[in-house]
Amino acid sequence: MRAAVIVFPGSNCDRDMAVALKAAGADVSMVWHKDASLPDGVDLVAIPGGFSFGDYLRCGAIAAQSPICKAVVAHADRGGYVLGVCNGFQVLTETGLLPGALMRNANLKFICKAVELKVETSNSAFTEAYSAGDHVVYPVAHHDGNYTVDDTTLATLQGDDRIAFTYAANPNGSVADIAGVLSENRRVLGMMPHPERAVDAGHGGTDGQALFRGLVGQLAQA
Repeated sequence: MRAAVIVFPGSNCDRDMAVALKAAGADVSMVWHKDASLPDGVDLVAIPGGFSFGDYLRCGAIAAQSPICKAVVAHADRGGYVLGVCNGFQVLTETGLLPGALMRNANLKFICKAVELKVETSNSAFTEAYSAGDHVVYPVAHHDGNYTVDDTTLATLQGDDRIAFTYAANPNGSVADIAGVLSENRRVLGMMPHPERAVDAGHGGTDGQALFRGLVGQLAQA
């Protein structure tokens, strides 16, 4: 399975993402934001966390206009897989690949801690290694993680089983405790918590390993 990790000025979780994917068995390429195309044969594009372009304007807004994002959108439109974590989730909403917006945390403070999540669905390549109802612990580190959608969109996400993860104790004010959502075709996942920071026992936990192993395993068989 071939993966591409996008790197923007201000990305700070790009190496973490690459390490997690490689540990799960993926062949990983790092792709600079000014590149206009993805490497040939890429199955998964990962957009990592960080502070792309210093979070000026809106988080992810400038990154979404980078040349590589046109290729990412085209990849998703062809049915390719995309994972956006933290700032990557913000970029995905700015490109329109996922609905909603990430607003300032309800308490107006930066949050950096481990949080408990509930797996809401196992019906995706990203979550198939879990069972719906499982609880996992991933770190969060964000100032603008308050996921916001209108009532109609929320009803669609709930009705279509597109909410991937929810917070057990909501840290940021996200509507319906949402921590991660899937696209309509279930091949794009955006989430604020960091599974790539939960793959090594030496770093405090391994609950994220199953996400990467399941994803790489499914795409390797495709």
